[in-house]
Amino acid sequence: MQFCSRNIMSNIDAPSPPQARAVVRASSAASLYSARGKRKYLTQAERQRVLAAMSRQPTDAALLGLTLAWTGARVSEVLALTADDFLVEAGVIALATLKRRRPVVREVPIPHELMAALDRRYALRAVQQESGTARLRLWRCCRTTVWRQMKALMAEAGVAGRPACPRGLRHGFGVGTLQAGVPITLVQRWLGHAQLRTTAIYTEVTGPEERRFADGFLRWSAARAA
Repeated sequence: MQFCSRNIMSNIDAPSPPQARAVVRASSAASLYSARGKRKYLTQAERQRVLAAMSRQPTDAALLGLTLAWTGARVSEVLALTADDFLVEAGVIALATLKRRRPVVREVPIPHELMAALDRRYALRAVQQESGTARLRLWRCCRTTVWRQMKALMAEAGVAGRPACPRGLRHGFGVGTLQAGVPITLVQRWLGHAQLRTTAIYTEVTGPEERRFADGFLRWSAARAA
């Protein structure tokens, strides 16, 4: 599973020109930090290490983990996937949002290299022609097993604490997409949030453009003091 290299990851991880921050206040009940101020999301450096560790796993575990990483989906949503949920030619996965009262399906694009690997392993296009098997789950493991596997993988990647779980991967996806310039309304749809204010929590994190502004201010202050 060596296809997931830095050039593939760049479409989300690499910063692009700053986007206008949505003027939306995040819900006070939701935060990317614990009550003690501990971070809950993966940084982009941690995400890179986790993706590299995923690529070294056995094929089925690697593909499950990479699907989680590139969709920002919840474990239960990925485990519910069947062959019929993959739009292979378009490079899109149709995910059922399971935390909504009414059934909602959202389409999330993934790297074409990942879709090709999924198609090779699970013969997606061939299975889609067979009504008896097209609605069978791709991954038959349970949610607890995936959480245990992901936590072990995070440890291998040197990630510890609150972010070291599938939820940290989901939060890292939200932070990374916004920092890469993806419109917040699109990130909202990809993550399956009913309210934009939920997605707005990901704007709490200092992005690359904010760091540049801060560095410029520090240089200006130092020059004035000299």
